[in-house]
Amino acid sequence: MAPQQTQLQDVTITTHTFNPYKAISEMDIKLRGVSNSQEVLRIVPGLFIGQHQGGGKAEQIFLRGFDNDHGTDINMSVDGMPINMVSQAHGQGYADSHFIIPETIESTTYKKGMYDADKGDLAVTGWVNFNTANAISGNTIKAEAGQFDTYRLLGMVNLLNDNAKSKGQSWYAASEYRYSNSYFDNPQHFNRFNFFTKYHGRLNANSILTLSASTMYSKWKASGQIPESAVDEGIIGFYGAIDPNEGGVTSRTNVNAQLLTTLGNNDLLKNQLYYSRYKFDLHTNFTFYLVDTVNGDEIRQREARNLFGYNGSYLHESYIGGTKLTSEFGINARLDATKGSELSHTVNNFTLLDTLKLGDITETSAGAYLSETFQFTSKFSLNAGLRFDQFFYRYNNKLPSDSTLNGAGIYKATNNIISPKLNFYYQAIDKAQFYLFLGKGFHSNDTRVVVAEKGLQTLPAAYGADLGSIIKPTKNLLFNAAIWYSYLQKEFVYAGDGGSVEFSGRTRRVGIDLSGRYQPLSFVYLDADVNYAHGRAIDDPAGQNYIPLAPVWSSTGGVTYIFKDGFNGSLRYRWLGNRAANEDYSLKAEGYFVNDLVLNYTKRRYEIGITINNLFNVKWKETQFETETRLKGQMPINNIAFTAGTKFFAVAHLSYNF
Repeated sequence: MAPQQTQLQDVTITTHTFNPYKAISEMDIKLRGVSNSQEVLRIVPGLFIGQHQGGGKAEQIFLRGFDNDHGTDINMSVDGMPINMVSQAHGQGYADSHFIIPETIESTTYKKGMYDADKGDLAVTGWVNFNTANAISGNTIKAEAGQFDTYRLLGMVNLLNDNAKSKGQSWYAASEYRYSNSYFDNPQHFNRFNFFTKYHGRLNANSILTLSASTMYSKWKASGQIPESAVDEGIIGFYGAIDPNEGGVTSRTNVNAQLLTTLGNNDLLKNQLYYSRYKFDLHTNFTFYLVDTVNGDEIRQREARNLFGYNGSYLHESYIGGTKLTSEFGINARLDATKGSELSHTVNNFTLLDTLKLGDITETSAGAYLSETFQFTSKFSLNAGLRFDQFFYRYNNKLPSDSTLNGAGIYKATNNIISPKLNFYYQAIDKAQFYLFLGKGFHSNDTRVVVAEKGLQTLPAAYGADLGSIIKPTKNLLFNAAIWYSYLQKEFVYAGDGGSVEFSGRTRRVGIDLSGRYQPLSFVYLDADVNYAHGRAIDDPAGQNYIPLAPVWSSTGGVTYIFKDGFNGSLRYRWLGNRAANEDYSLKAEGYFVNDLVLNYTKRRYEIGITINNLFNVKWKETQFETETRLKGQMPINNIAFTAGTKFFAVAHLSYNF
């Protein structure tokens, strides 16, 4: 999506804005655009991602002092349809957003924390919803080519004529294909195909129907995580691999239907039905020859899933005296039916040595919420919300030797949770709003641990508070600042890579988020986000209570320019500070500072440009873990295992609009 001429002076702060990130998110996506699937996530201030499986696997997500793994504590959706997969073969909340074509994204709505009644499971550090465009202005063909045998072809076309558009109807299709061998010594042969289509139209004076469908297929090889010791000893290079068989295949097909109805009294009724068919087959080797000194420790994780869901809400506005009351009631229902969820010990990807987990999972969740917003005066508003979630778990264990259960057969469990929310907004002046958010949230756990523990402590609560402000001191300067706190109860956690149940104790985190946006000239836009988080495990002694991989200091920012003659682009940075890799900080996950450059020349009919990742070609580690490993014929060693970040990586593109 080409950047648009957008003016910060047009952004207003009003008492009707109950999301302090709204103004920033709208400006960012209009000016910076989204150039690839990773940038989709980086739009959120303070959110960092790490890829350690070659681009085909969901990214590891860091936000607000949390290592969210692949989505455990962040709720992600697109057009209201969930991205996260619960009880997934690799990890709880696994959120692979690669089925979204970046150019179809029109806006990104997000909020940090656990303060919205309409967001339930996994919304602990926050939530993100990607909104695809209802219509496109014209047809586009885009070709990309770059280093490391990287190629991409994109097409977006309107499927209705101008007469249909004049009647409020739109229908378009978009498709992309991407191939890359990437920058690692081991070629990745990465392939991904995406197709997306969307219809949006008015059925009558009061109803609007939106239908969309998409499909994605991806296959790749990966360099995986390699031990620092192996690099230090010269056994492999910084971009090398120990096990060349790592990689995977994944696919997802979606259908999404939304009906928006305005009733006679101007109340708003929303109904949504969605379905996904999902397949996942991942081959990894984290420890190499630690357990099996002959064949190696390669594992295979796979599943096939049908996902059905419904979201519905009813919005009503009324007055109690001079107080405006906005009432919203909603329900959510979701059924995940997974066949053949498997964890196996393999060699050469497909030769089975030992099955560690095997079964069918049926997880059903239902939630209901009530949200009441009172606008007492033009300056002061209050939102109170209450949410109830109920979960039903069923696991058909097909492995009699499963050590966490008592033989083969069907195991069932249930649990539920009530989550209250309370949010205050105060509009001090027309250029400053202050807010206080209080709330309780949660993330569900994997069905396999819930049935093993009979529901005990498997729906842990998270409590949070935000005190912040959004201020616009001048017409071209905008700030958002918040002090936040979170507390998590202890829980039992299913470790997908080992098929075991692990205990996680209570944690406490406090932090500060700062965001600034400045437009000194109509064609220059500056942005910066700085984030700090201090987190500790409560039940462990001082010095041994660090939270592994939890980010402490982080910052992103850059300068974007848009000249009237068509030249536009940006220079950006990402900085993630050092952090503890284990509980006593005896191992360190090294920070990094990386710059990216975008240069474009945009005209009405075409655009030509180049994107450079890691402009100054620094060596950096994108993901890092404390891991005990053993190379063949050697003794075990406990050290950092990492995936190298990209080298200097240039990709040119040419777009034609018609």
